[in-house]
Amino acid sequence: MSTRKYVQHEVTDGIAHVRLTRADKLNALTLATLDELVATARELRRDKTLRAVVISGEGSSFCAGLDFASAMKTPAGIVKAFVPVPWRGTNTFQEACWAWRRLPVPVIAAVDGHCFGGGLQLATAADFRIATPDSEWSVLEARWGLIPDMSGIRSLAELIGIDTAKKLTMTGQMFSGKEAAELGLVTELAADPVVAALDLARQIAERSPDSVAAAKRLFNQTWTSSPRATFARERAEQLVLLTVANTKAARTAAFKKVPATFGPRFFR
Repeated sequence: MSTRKYVQHEVTDGIAHVRLTRADKLNALTLATLDELVATARELRRDKTLRAVVISGEGSSFCAGLDFASAMKTPAGIVKAFVPVPWRGTNTFQEACWAWRRLPVPVIAAVDGHCFGGGLQLATAADFRIATPDSEWSVLEARWGLIPDMSGIRSLAELIGIDTAKKLTMTGQMFSGKEAAELGLVTELAADPVVAALDLARQIAERSPDSVAAAKRLFNQTWTSSPRATFARERAEQLVLLTVANTKAARTAAFKKVPATFGPRFFR
């Protein structure tokens, strides 16, 4: 169990449940929350026994976006958070979302209530999104005369196509979880997204952590690559998988038709 103020997590059987804890403010993002999201993702990335992550919000909302009133109290903090780290290629706003892409395990966003602005960008940085049909979604930055700048442009275009991404970004329209699923923005609808997300996490945890990590890397790093570059990356990933202990464990279990017992990931 973590002791951070706005982003807490606990790990059970290799599955981390990360929770935004500003329920009284609809889990709106402060600069401190962004820092804690980055720190939490980095901490989890170091854990080779980790198998999956579920992100949710406490109370009635997933995340209502950036808390402008709070952020504007510290202009120097905004400037600092806006400057990118050269070796990472992201600033704090972007890394608060993109850090979850860097994890070598699947990340599942469990969305209920509001999913606006920065909250939507956090959700779309996850590998999967499970939401209630009546959850509320919006690329809300348009209402403030802004654009998504927390990695959301890349995520939206990957998930729903460039024309729909442009429409949602330029209009700021509200849409439901059901509509988000129809657009392809939501992976699955559920009455209780956290329960459904944990169920999916457990299903994935039954597979080799090395093959799961390789699959995530392969999709994320070749999605816009040429076929030739993708094929080369497939070969490279497969060559490593053929040599690691967890692949042997998966193969042995498949032949014997019994559940596999896996060790820590080969790669961090």
